[in-house]
Amino acid sequence: MGQVFTIREYRKSDFSRLWEIDQRCFPKGISYSQAELLFYMRRPRAFTLVAELTNQVRSSEGDSGVIGFIVAEAGRAGHIITIDVLHEFRRSGLGSQLMAAAEDRLRGEGCSSVILETAVDNASALAFYKRHQYFLVKTIPQYYATGVDALVLKKDLLTEAQDR
Repeated sequence: MGQVFTIREYRKSDFSRLWEIDQRCFPKGISYSQAELLFYMRRPRAFTLVAELTNQVRSSEGDSGVIGFIVAEAGRAGHIITIDVLHEFRRSGLGSQLMAAAEDRLRGEGCSSVILETAVDNASALAFYKRHQYFLVKTIPQYYATGVDALVLKKDLLTEAQDR
């Protein structure tokens, strides 16, 4: 079977679906409120990429077709704010494609590295980031509203670009 999804720029009409996906992907206290998600998406150098099912697949699904997204921000270092993929589409390569697209864009905006935070108890996310060459920088105690610590991870974008 060929590719079942495409990656595109965010549209305002996507917002409700993105927030719904965030609520499904993360527990309360880690998932964003609507105001928080909108705040991060609207930051001056932020961008949001959306993954949606292709038309032939979507016609059988019956919904908007949006199955995941990534919010990132360019700066001195890039920052992955969130990456959300619906459970049933994990391990399909979608998260890797969203991450690669965001990293390429950050590299194009002059970022030499990218950072992100993830909960210390999110084993699947940690494995995903390790596969994508992110390394541990530090731990932030009680980062999340639930009291869970966060790990700050980093990746050098220039080294990877030279390796391609």
